[in-house]
Amino acid sequence: MIRLKQLSMSYELEGKQLDILKGLDLSIGNGESIAIVGPSGSGKTTILLLLAGLEIPSSGQVYFDNVSLTDLDADQLADLRRDQLGIVFQSFHLVPSLSALDNVTLPLEIAGAPNAREKARVMLTQVGLGERMRHYPTQLSGGEQQRVAIARALVHSPRLVLADEPTGNLDTRTGECIRKLLFDLHAKIGSTLVLVTHDNQMAQHCDRILCMHNGLLVEESVNKQALPKEKADHAIFD
Repeated sequence: MIRLKQLSMSYELEGKQLDILKGLDLSIGNGESIAIVGPSGSGKTTILLLLAGLEIPSSGQVYFDNVSLTDLDADQLADLRRDQLGIVFQSFHLVPSLSALDNVTLPLEIAGAPNAREKARVMLTQVGLGERMRHYPTQLSGGEQQRVAIARALVHSPRLVLADEPTGNLDTRTGECIRKLLFDLHAKIGSTLVLVTHDNQMAQHCDRILCMHNGLLVEESVNKQALPKEKADHAIFD
């Protein structure tokens, strides 16, 4: 489903070139769950931005279903994110002037999906917020806001879910609830999940753990018990 080919990313900082990613090669299959771990500033979030087409690599390619994202124009990338991707941010990024229900309904309405409001109601009920649909973000706890954000990201059953530190701003107990919710919904819709996390327990739930080190991804572990046989036999880098 996803292939990174010699993917590199560099920035100019005070007249010097800062190499964040250095020629990454990686394949991710349909339905896999991948955790990317590593120290802050190592380039983990940069990978998610590149996968979402929100950043352009300095060199190399990101392929989604054998289509290079660099071959798509801005409108095509926006359509890809709308129809195929679900993105969960650490800071929630809910629209403060919209209720929980309206926040989850919004991407469906933008896509012109039928029965958008009813689908949003069903998803909010699935994440345990059936009684909080009319509440605004400021009236919700951090954990409740993250559940709304997850509902919004998954309401259209995306093929690829990208999650950036989804438990990073939450206490341990709430983080465990969000962790279970995310993986339960991931299994239900059969999406591919790529998450950046410092949460070891969350990483251990994934099929594979990849560690960022000096601009490269190092396979830290493959949880073959969590993979179907055909995936376990091929859970390797290109």
